[in-house]
Amino acid sequence: MARFIDRESEMKTLENEYTRSGSSLVILYGRRRVGKTSLISEFIKDKNALFFLASEEPEVQNRNAFKEKAADFIQSDLLRDAAVSSWDAIFKAIINTPFDQKPIIVIDEFQYIGKSNPAFPSIFQRIWEEQLKNKSVMVILCGSLISMMISQTLNYDSPLYGRRTAQIRLKQIPFKYYRHFFPGADENHLIEMYAVTGGVPKYIELFRETDDIYDAIERNILDPSGYLYDEPHFLLQQEVSEIGSYFALIKAIAAGNTKLSAISTVLETKATSLTKYLKTLIDLDILEREVPITEDNPDKSKKGLYKIKDNYIRFWFAFIYPNLSFIESGNGEIVMSKIRQGFISHHAAFVYEDVCREKMWELNAAGTWNFHFSKIGRYWDSNIEIDIAALDPDGKNLILGECKYWTDPVGINVLSSLEEKAKFVAWNIQSRHTYYVLFGTNGFTPELEAHVSNRPDVLLFK
Repeated sequence: MARFIDRESEMKTLENEYTRSGSSLVILYGRRRVGKTSLISEFIKDKNALFFLASEEPEVQNRNAFKEKAADFIQSDLLRDAAVSSWDAIFKAIINTPFDQKPIIVIDEFQYIGKSNPAFPSIFQRIWEEQLKNKSVMVILCGSLISMMISQTLNYDSPLYGRRTAQIRLKQIPFKYYRHFFPGADENHLIEMYAVTGGVPKYIELFRETDDIYDAIERNILDPSGYLYDEPHFLLQQEVSEIGSYFALIKAIAAGNTKLSAISTVLETKATSLTKYLKTLIDLDILEREVPITEDNPDKSKKGLYKIKDNYIRFWFAFIYPNLSFIESGNGEIVMSKIRQGFISHHAAFVYEDVCREKMWELNAAGTWNFHFSKIGRYWDSNIEIDIAALDPDGKNLILGECKYWTDPVGINVLSSLEEKAKFVAWNIQSRHTYYVLFGTNGFTPELEAHVSNRPDVLLFK
């Protein structure tokens, strides 16, 4: 597969940190399989770097393993044979070695050392201040347990707070890069693949092995021995305790209970007791809280809805988790039938809305309109729902749009319906300029195309 796609801004950040005068300390973190190690490997491939992968073993085993790596790095038999009882001595040996070019020290899965010894961030803070800070060296601390990396390196009460010179939270690869992974594939196929793999490089790699989305699902997810069958457990089990409570919460949202009141009703618990769980899942980029884009104070809005942000998690909890008994009893074909029936209408169609909103930002940057919107999302109230709503508050410009993941062309009735819905959107209704945009995976009817040919306020995108 194409080994290295996207990540231009992250690579630029790393290069800038490398070329800066003196020392640099970079915190790099993100969920499992999102490509952190690949990014680092690409960055250090032509540089003088020590790469150490920490394990969940006790601190002393990690220290000894790091000593061996360091001895190889500086080619020191003396360090290799030494009985070392502190991290300080190892870093001292490294930093006192003359190098032809700036050395890079990478500690991957940094949080595991701090997990085995909570004092380790303080130990490393002392090493940074006393040995590394004033030297020409680059240090990258990397980790896949988001909550631990934040608490150990970024939080105000962390000993390492304020020491970093850069931080990178590596996210999933945006949809626009998918055609690099699947060259020659049509847009619908790309959307289907994105709807399950969600921009996670490892998942994409697995799904590239077949051209059929359902075959890929059956092979990698529906098979109990498949790589992704139990992936949500792996993602959450080290991030949270009470994993059953989190699973129940995500399952409730996947089933369509997006209001806090509805979630609490399904779980038969008080809404106030769910707050900490929801916040944790939002911090982990698994959930997001949406409000209508026209809300002035989103954090205080009572119209908030909870949505599963991660495409793979959304798919798994919609189709796999509720049907585990069928799979475990050898009746996976029943689940596969459910997936074939509901995948497009109940999953891919909603992911397509996210894809369209991503495309809207691209269109915005390209100057598609004679203004630039600054906010984009959805709009809803008790009467209507609109897939896309974008605001230019300064110019009082409003863009409203619909996204149709259909096998048929989009007709003029969709535009007419959208224009009617616009009457319910109260935002600057007396003085605004309203524009419309329609996205359709199978194009548009000749009648609609003819109708909008003389309307600069309407744009169509396939």
